[in-house]
Amino acid sequence: MDGLSETQNGVPEPHTGWTFVTNHARVLAAIADNHNARIRDIAARCRLTERAVQKIISDLERDGYLSHTREGRSNTYEIDPGKVLRHPAEAGLTVASLLSLLVQDEEHRTTHPDGERQRQHTG
Repeated sequence: MDGLSETQNGVPEPHTGWTFVTNHARVLAAIADNHNARIRDIAARCRLTERAVQKIISDLERDGYLSHTREGRSNTYEIDPGKVLRHPAEAGLTVASLLSLLVQDEEHRTTHPDGERQRQHTG
């Protein structure tokens, strides 16, 4: 297994308690990292079911944050980086500003060959 705890039917174990990042933001960041990602891969990365990811993608497309182009059996997603976030507390912030925080964090998550995470050094 790849480190994700799963039930017998392959569905990721749900997270209990609150989190800092919404599932919609997680899915958007996963797509920003790979515009050709399969729903199965997004679900595994975000620890969601494929059905939940499909619903989130539908929400994001319906509201104009995301679009897709069908290429054979796969999709290529396009994010609208200038789209403003929905909540009034984030008035004026764009998808690009959100993704710059989330994707930057992913870039700093490098792993050594021995499997240990490398610490980010600042200074």
